[in-house]
Amino acid sequence: MRLTSEQRLADDGVLEREFTLGEIPGTLWTPESAAPAPLILMAHNNGLPKADPRLVARARYTAARGYAVASIDAAGCGDRPRSAADEQARADLRRAMQAGEPVDEIFESLIGPLVERAVPEWQTTLDALLELPEIGGPVGYSGGWTALGIRLAVVDPRIAAAGFFAGGYVPRAQREEARRVTVPLLFLLQWDDEGNPRQRALDLFDAFGSKEKTLHANLGGHTGTPFFELEDGCRFLDRHLK
Repeated sequence: MRLTSEQRLADDGVLEREFTLGEIPGTLWTPESAAPAPLILMAHNNGLPKADPRLVARARYTAARGYAVASIDAAGCGDRPRSAADEQARADLRRAMQAGEPVDEIFESLIGPLVERAVPEWQTTLDALLELPEIGGPVGYSGGWTALGIRLAVVDPRIAAAGFFAGGYVPRAQREEARRVTVPLLFLLQWDDEGNPRQRALDLFDAFGSKEKTLHANLGGHTGTPFFELEDGCRFLDRHLK
């Protein structure tokens, strides 16, 4: 892992560092405390960049609460090159949405391969991060990319708790894998999310195999998650990672 920049953020004391790990670009936020901190992996939805303002705001808030937080641009995400198949799927998606046509199969062809490519890179990043002296574990996942979080929670035993947002498309493979997710879970649902059928989100919550799982539903559209859910999300992490 090679650090490429760092800055201490004056308003919350969080240290923000950019890094590269081979071809993987990432950002690590750590609190002022010198004690080793639990680690939160934070991914935005379906290929959006780690520099997305909403992700950065959540990461900084969480780090100020005593966590190390990391995000990466995995293969096909952010500014990293996309395959010809990815570009075609995105073009097909835009066309179908403009025409009001069904989009589930297009999402399958786009999101499924993204998850398959992203998971190994997230695990490689996790390996490197856990070698840093300022990170002590355990590890949690918090992010809008629910499909990625499901796969990580299933294949990597280091994930001890997860917070998911119900706003992104979850491929059929991950909906099936949800039954194998057993870590404590917090699931956020925007009741009026125009792009995510409510019943599908409720069915996914029901499918999770976790003995401890909590559903928070709030009125409003896709980007209208109330700020207090960020506070509640940190309290959830505190219960299971500290």
